[in-house]
Parts: sequence; C-alpha cells; structure tokens
Amino acid sequence: MYKFIKRLFDFLMSLMAILILSPILIPIIILLKLTGEGYVFYFQKRIGYQAKHFDIWKFATMLKDSPNMGTGYITLRKDPRITPMGGFLRMTKINELPQIFNVLLGQMSFVGPRPLVDKNFKNIDQSIKEKIYSNKPGITGIGSIVFRDEEKLLSETTMPPEQFYDQVIMPYKTSLELWYTENISFMTDLKILVLTALVILLPGNRLYLKWFKNLPQANFKI
Repeated sequence: MYKFIKRLFDFLMSLMAILILSPILIPIIILLKLTGEGYVFYFQKRIGYQAKHFDIWKFATMLKDSPNMGTGYITLRKDPRITPMGGFLRMTKINELPQIFNVLLGQMSFVGPRPLVDKNFKNIDQSIKEKIYSNKPGITGIGSIVFRDEEKLLSETTMPPEQFYDQVIMPYKTSLELWYTENISFMTDLKILVLTALVILLPGNRLYLKWFKNLPQANFKI
C-alpha cells in the first residue's frame, strides 16, 4: 500500500511541479542554450529500482568531456570544468530539477536512495544492494541532506579526492541509505522533503540530527 500511494503521489506531484516550475525551467533552458557549450541537459546512466539502469536527467553544468578531464566524476569546489551558469545551478540544486521527468516516468521518486553510477554500485555488498534498491531512487534523500556540500568536503580533504570519496564518503552514504530502508514511512519522507528545502535555504543547518536521532554516526567531520 505504501508503494502504491507513494507512486500516485509522485505522479500527481511531478505533473504539478512541471507546470508550476515552467517559468523557472524555460528561462534556464534558454540561458543554457546560449552559454557554455550550448547544451541543456546532461543524461547519465544510473542504477535504479531493482538494480536496473536508467538515464538520469540533470541540467548541464559542466563541459561535455568533463568525465575525461581533471578529477573525472569527482567534482570539486570551483572546479574549472563547471560552465558559467553551472556553479549557481549546482549550489542551489536547480540542476537536479529535470529529475522531475524521471519521477513522472516512474523511474524515480521524490524521496529515496540516491541512484549510483556503476563504479560505486559495484563496490557495495550484494545483500546491501538488494535492500537499498528495493525502493525507487529519489531526487532527494537522507544522503543528499547530510552531504549538502559534498564538493566542499572533497576540496578540503588532505586525501586524494577519489580515495576520500571511495573510502570515507561512500561507506557512510551507504549506511545512511540502509537507515532509510529500515525507517521508511510517509512521515520519514515528509521530513526529508522539508529538510531538503531547509538545507537549500539555510545551508549549514543540522536540523536533521534533531529530527532523526537514530542516524548512523559518522567517523569524520561533515
């Protein structure tokens, strides 16, 4: 029943969101077409529900060949591969808005575990994969809230960024996604939606620690 109601909510809300956000989406599409390299959307293969691949939608914020440049799929603060509009879109998370179309198509939900690229997915134990991806991936989730400014962490670490991500960030993100699967409910989803808005409007707030007191502990400073 939970999954049926959630899908109905996602479908209706994604339709409404597309209509309401059109005055924002259309100007961004035009500006992206006129700036950077002239492309609007970035499509990337991600792992979704029941470990099946799908193309995630995002506004283009980096140079087309960025995966083959610099730090590859790791993005740092003030990364030179980011386009003129890209920094603003990434900081405000507006670059994630096209995922509303993924929600409309049934590939994603508004709230759920974040969909991974193959490289990171392969590093997770099979039993954990099955638990996490028994739910549709989300535009936002507890991992998105906790790691609101992941680029800052990657820029400040003394470790090589990719090593820091693989050995420190990714294991903790996985524990957060497991926490979500074990505490999934309409109330959890509602809190995550509210917290997502708050971390965008008030960066640096740690209200999630008060709302979710049983979150797994991090062994590093976030």
